[in-house]
Amino acid sequence: MNKSIDRGSLLVAAITLGFFIAALFTKGLSHDLFLEAGVFLVSVKLIIMAYRNSVSVGHLNDKLDTILAKLSKPLDKNRNTEGKSQDQSDPE
Repeated sequence: MNKSIDRGSLLVAAITLGFFIAALFTKGLSHDLFLEAGVFLVSVKLIIMAYRNSVSVGHLNDKLDTILAKLSKPLDKNRNTEGKSQDQSDPE
């Protein structure tokens, strides 16, 4: 998890949480608190989306590497068999 969430995202979340807590104590439970809560939730949602995107990209890269490895093996085998069949057909 630490690889996907960078320091900047954690810093933004901490600052936004600090502002939210400060607004809670200065404004109390008023209508303006909903605005602060909305800003905090949007910040958290963006960080969660960035984390999930990073995890998804990692899984896709793993799958693509697996596919590439599987595709490269038959090509190497085909080249070896084609080379042998050409060598066998040449002596005639």
